[in-house]
Amino acid sequence: GASVFWVRPAAAQATYFTARSVLADFFPKSQAVTFQRFELTTEQRAQLARRLGYELPRPSYTIYVAKTGETIDGYAVLDEEMGQHQPITFAVKLSPQGLLQRQEIMVYRERFGDEIRDPRFRQQFVGKSAASTLRPGEEIIAVSGATISSRAMAIGVRRALVLVDELLLVPQRQRQTAISSAQLTGEHAAQRL
Repeated sequence: GASVFWVRPAAAQATYFTARSVLADFFPKSQAVTFQRFELTTEQRAQLARRLGYELPRPSYTIYVAKTGETIDGYAVLDEEMGQHQPITFAVKLSPQGLLQRQEIMVYRERFGDEIRDPRFRQQFVGKSAASTLRPGEEIIAVSGATISSRAMAIGVRRALVLVDELLLVPQRQRQTAISSAQLTGEHAAQRL
């Protein structure tokens, strides 16, 4: 008879989302999802390293921007963080204000630890901002049996929050401050006339 061989792959890779499917899932009502690619300057890298406490692993990052008309519906970052042996590919959805709304595992490559896909674990990130420390064991409770993966997600999610804040929201706030102070100066000038 026919013999059946069962060969277990060295890495059990599971793909839950592609870039296209996760963005469609994050922003089902948005008219357009565009992206901005940031080739980080030395200054940006230094500032990000100060905020994160480590050097960024990559020289450039892409931030997806979902819009309806001129209104920003939210942001997304697709990134990777090392698990125990393999990188974990994940996606983070942020509100226009930079608060975390959702976090998904896109590709999980380890044999164990994919309990980090558990909604209870992922729920801990919701509402966090770039100001949150997301310390594993304190703000983020690790899933038992998936400590390294849990820690990887805490690091990766915090990096995504800080990237969006530093590269998009801080410059926006600076522009708004400049505009409102220019308006104030304009108003004072009008009052003197």
